[in-house]
Formats: sequence, C-alpha cells, structure tokens
Amino acid sequence: MDKILQMLMLQQQLNDATNGEGWEQKVTKNGKLIDWKRCTYLECAELIESYPWKHWKNIDAEPDYANIKIEAVDIWHFIMSQGLQDYKIKHLGTIEKLAADIHALPNFALFDADIMPTEKNHYEQIATVEELIRVIFCNESTEKMMESFIDVAIQSGLNLDALYQLYVGKNILNQFRQDHGYKEGTYIKLWNGKEDNVIMQGILDKDHTITPDELYQRLKEAYPSFD
Repeated sequence: MDKILQMLMLQQQLNDATNGEGWEQKVTKNGKLIDWKRCTYLECAELIESYPWKHWKNIDAEPDYANIKIEAVDIWHFIMSQGLQDYKIKHLGTIEKLAADIHALPNFALFDADIMPTEKNHYEQIATVEELIRVIFCNESTEKMMESFIDVAIQSGLNLDALYQLYVGKNILNQFRQDHGYKEGTYIKLWNGKEDNVIMQGILDKDHTITPDELYQRLKEAYPSFD
C-alpha cells in the first residue's frame, strides 16, 4: 500500500465532505475563503510553542515531543490540502502524480526509514520549522514545501509509518467531529475529563492494526452521551 497516496486520498475525501467539492478553487460550499498556507504557518507557530524557546519563562523545561508530533500531523493536513489544490488548479497532474512526486523528493528515503533521534538542539529544530514558514511565505514550489515538511516531520520523531498512523487517527477523528456537530458548535471535545485527541491516541496505542472504520466505531462507542 502506498501510504502517501492513501493519506492524500483520505485528505481529499475529508476536504470534499467538509468544504464541498470544488474547494480547490479556494472557497467552501458556505462561501468562506480558504487559505491553506495561513492554516499551515499558524500550526507551525503552535508547534514552536511546544519548545522551551522563551528566555524569560520555564527556561529549564524540555520540549513536549508528544505534542510536537500531533502539531506536525496537523501541519500535514494543511500541507497535503495545499498540494492537492496546487495540482488541481495549476494542472500539475493527478493525485497519483502528486504522490509519486513526493516519493521522488531527495529526503524521502530518510523519511521512509527507521526513526532516528535528531542531533539538532532545540533552536536548530525551531529553525527547521521556520524554514517551512519561509518556504510558504516565499511561494516556493509545491515540491519544495513537501520537502521542507518532511524535514520538520523527521526532526519531530516521525517517519512515514509513524506519520501515517497518527494522520489516519486524526483524519478519522476530524470526520467524527464533523459528524457530531463540530461546525455547529455542539461537539463535545472533553470526554470524561480527557480531550478527544488523547482518547484517539489511546485507542491507536492499544491496537496498531486498527482500520479507519474500526477506529471510527471505537470513537463512537467512547463518545459521551447525555441523552
């Protein structure tokens, strides 16, 4: 199974369901403008906040690597969406062509290997995230954006397999949220005192072979009901 292609297809389905078909034209079915690059750099800022970069506060703290991974996955949602949009409106090719181009990136082989601990210090790691922000603001190519994201993922402790597992989990959780009133503001995010992200991660940790459909069902069973 091509995990890159599978994730791109899941993102396409999620965007079609959430924003309406034709979202690649940068407008949702409700008339809201879409800016995937803004989504991305704001998520990058949230990732940076997981590092103890502040010289005036918690100076001896350690990076929150568990949250860094989650933030990297959130960035991946928006990076893929931007890539899907670019390939559609710029006529760069099919979703399969996008997946193949990601596989051909110079750092993909390292990404598709075992997870290796990064030798960078915290400030160098932050600089890698800021390089992705620079790529976005400078409107560099889709391929360069993907390559820069892979650098962020690797230093966050994610290889392809780990990213895939977390992405599928978050993708299904996002679908579940939409189906249970997220856009309307009625969704319950705290489940018996725990955030839904934590519940989802706990399910994945207990069963690494769980399918997307099975994960959705487990979330449905765990969702608090006040009927």
